[in-house]
Amino acid sequence: MTEAPKHYDVAVIGAGPAGTAAALRAAELGATVVVLEAGKLGGTCVNTGCVPTRVLAKTARLIRETRHADVYGVDVAAPVIDWASTVARVQDRVDRVRSIKREAARFSEAGIDLIREGRARFADDSTLVLDSGRRVTASSILICVGGHSRRLPIPGSELATVPEHVLDLPSLPGRVAVIGAGNTGAQLVTVFSSFGSKVTVLDVAPRILMPSDSSISDAVAEAFVSQGVDVHTGIDGVDSLARTASGITLSWREAGADRSADYDAVIMATGWPADVDDLGLENAGIEVIRSSIPADAYFRTVVPHIFAVGDANGRDMLVQAAQFEGEAAAENAVLGANRRTPHHLLPAGGFTDPDYAGVGLTEAEARQRDITCVVATVSFSSVDRAVIDDRETGFLKLIADSRRELILGAHAVGENAIEVVQSVTTAMAAGVDVATLANVRFAYPTYSAVIGMAARTILLEPRED
Repeated sequence: MTEAPKHYDVAVIGAGPAGTAAALRAAELGATVVVLEAGKLGGTCVNTGCVPTRVLAKTARLIRETRHADVYGVDVAAPVIDWASTVARVQDRVDRVRSIKREAARFSEAGIDLIREGRARFADDSTLVLDSGRRVTASSILICVGGHSRRLPIPGSELATVPEHVLDLPSLPGRVAVIGAGNTGAQLVTVFSSFGSKVTVLDVAPRILMPSDSSISDAVAEAFVSQGVDVHTGIDGVDSLARTASGITLSWREAGADRSADYDAVIMATGWPADVDDLGLENAGIEVIRSSIPADAYFRTVVPHIFAVGDANGRDMLVQAAQFEGEAAAENAVLGANRRTPHHLLPAGGFTDPDYAGVGLTEAEARQRDITCVVATVSFSSVDRAVIDDRETGFLKLIADSRRELILGAHAVGENAIEVVQSVTTAMAAGVDVATLANVRFAYPTYSAVIGMAARTILLEPRED
């Protein structure tokens, strides 16, 4: 006799940041919860994404600092990367972060069942079947499956390395091509360039970091060029990869001409579709569109008791978005609530050289809404701390409405750019107006002092009649 499936109030597919936040919140609200995870706990960001990338960025930073230590009177030998030791350090930090998060223990303490018996697939809109054959039913199901790298559909794409497998490279490549100049691609450009590789970056977009404010894109691209990176934006397309005696030949089209070059490694950072294949969504009456699951403002799919959260819905593929969405979706599932998340207040950036970050509207977006919006840009060369640290490259751009009250956006390039933008985000979330921000006293000497400088600059801008 077949055992009847156990029924839960909420089933969560995936134990990344979205799934973990959703499961814990649902349990906190009194629901019976099960988490179904086919891989490692923690999701892509902890295991193969943000955390290892940040460790590599730290290593790259140490290399750059060592090369310029003589400016401060510190005489050190030229640094050399030990790739095997670097990889080992990355894995050590990943393991450390994972141990701190304690997902399995937190689930157990919250009374949440954790089942790790392979991929979960829909048998119908309330039933999930695992690879082991176990069946689970739930009144609400939250799809929090995360995403994965995408390979271009071109000949030889299997020869490329995707970002989450960069650490599998057997040695540090001397020549690297990075296809895709979004957040991930840009960070890998900095990492390998700092490590001493000759780096080429290619993108069909007209500029790198396309979603960012154009001033951010321009500044980071200029820095890349000054560091010897070969930047190709607005290319017509990538045609093929082929193994040759001299490495991997990458062929592309640019300005109507055929181009090719040889590299030791080619990294494809060309998109991040949701990991929705083989979920049996058709059995639940759900259609995948453009590699993600359509959901409304409350994360409900076309089936009201099934929610798509985080990368699964294809909106803001960021950890901070996933956590917010997970908690909101759990409340909507358990309480029948209609909670949204403030997606316009999601700070994001990258650990490039220099760092960059942004939150809220770009200048172009702001001018579409308010043509007379006020923009103030303060160079880091005006910030004492940046001068002290020899980190004068960069700026903070602060955008306010025409009344000089509401902060619409903030964008920064330079040392501690992400931390600076995070501080502005806090002010925006609290509804702080420009005048109040201008009067905040910042510790001296700090990079965050640039925020007050920018706010005061906005107040001094002449008004248009």
